Amino acid sequence: MNRSPHRRLASAFVIAVAALALAACGAQKDLPNSTFLHNSEVNTDIIALWDRILFMGTLVFVFVEVLLIVTIFKFRAKPGAPMPKQIHGNHTLEIVWTLIPVLILIPIAVPTVKTIFKTQAPAPAGALQVEVYGHQWWWEFRYPELGVVTANELYLPAGKTVNFTLRTVDVIHSFWTPQLAGKRDLISNKTNHMWYTPDAKLTEGVFNGFCTEYCGASHANMRFRVYTTTPENFDSWVNAQKGAAAGSPVALAAQAAADSAARRTPQRAAVLPIPAPAPVASGYVFPAEKMPAHTVPRTPIPASIQFNDGLLAQGDAKRGHDLITNMANLGKAPCLTCHVIKGEQALVSDDVAKGPNLTHVGTRHTFAGGLFPTTPQNLARWIKNAPSMKPGAIMNVFGQGEYSPMMKANVTAGLSDAEIADIVAYLLSLK
Repeated sequence: MNRSPHRRLASAFVIAVAALALAACGAQKDLPNSTFLHNSEVNTDIIALWDRILFMGTLVFVFVEVLLIVTIFKFRAKPGAPMPKQIHGNHTLEIVWTLIPVLILIPIAVPTVKTIFKTQAPAPAGALQVEVYGHQWWWEFRYPELGVVTANELYLPAGKTVNFTLRTVDVIHSFWTPQLAGKRDLISNKTNHMWYTPDAKLTEGVFNGFCTEYCGASHANMRFRVYTTTPENFDSWVNAQKGAAAGSPVALAAQAAADSAARRTPQRAAVLPIPAPAPVASGYVFPAEKMPAHTVPRTPIPASIQFNDGLLAQGDAKRGHDLITNMANLGKAPCLTCHVIKGEQALVSDDVAKGPNLTHVGTRHTFAGGLFPTTPQNLARWIKNAPSMKPGAIMNVFGQGEYSPMMKANVTAGLSDAEIADIVAYLLSLK
């Protein structure tokens, strides 16, 4: 028995409403990169604006659809019905349907403009200053007031406003941490700004960050992590990060001086000593075991990069240090022409370095633009053939026998797996 058109229409309407209701049942924990979280005042303001626009838009939609359905059924053509009355030129009607959209748009436009001005205003006084530099394809973070430079991992104190100065060193990028604030572009020859305050409750927060403006072959691989912690933990992290790298000549000299001072007799200590540099501090690092699963990268490693992982247990940090600092003498490209390691002989500054600052790379949970976990196995393969792991990477291919896309040939004077294992040991010692 055929159902009436009205019953079929009602059934379709019920199914559509049920589908929409089920679609709205997803929990926030299942949407880890959602912007609809009250984690900062900027996100809270944007959510409030979104809710208002959604409410007003829903009212308009319902009103228009009901009016349309009523019009279709009430004024549909009927046999023998007279010609409907023509209303062309009805000035009253034209004024009404012009004023109605205006009245609807006013409660949308005013809050929108207020939110734009609020989020575009200068940061409050006393904000923590962070300079963000976009590179192809990784992120550099500088804390100019604190003397800290790091890469791909950003530490912030919960409850304190942070003012970001956004610049690019090459093409257009876009800086976005969805769970904390809206995105802002990094544009050549222009400095942009944005600010927000991580909520004070975020004392153990980890958030994914992305580049959201197409910037080349590895645009999708240009990620970063934001860690929020207590002000005390943040200060501990800063004190360690602004020091020299562990194992560097400066750090070793500082430690030796501290050990020597500890061994002095009280009588000799009375003699005016020469002040020695402070030993390397062991600062706070966000616990890896507390990182949510969605913040741990799972990028696959190309099977084409073969490495003897058994050598990693035999890696020697001292030999790795000698390789990194004396590679030019071995006929290989020196690492310190592209990277900065505070405490080692500086061949370049952070302003001209092509690669990330490696001073405390051993404390970072990710590398290569947040693409891989910082494990010995991943680092070894990255050093051996970075372009194979990340399309467009400009890092040299160091593995002996590996194909270099820049040279268009296999590397003949490269590093052996044993030498790479030593370098990995040294890099992981940079705490």
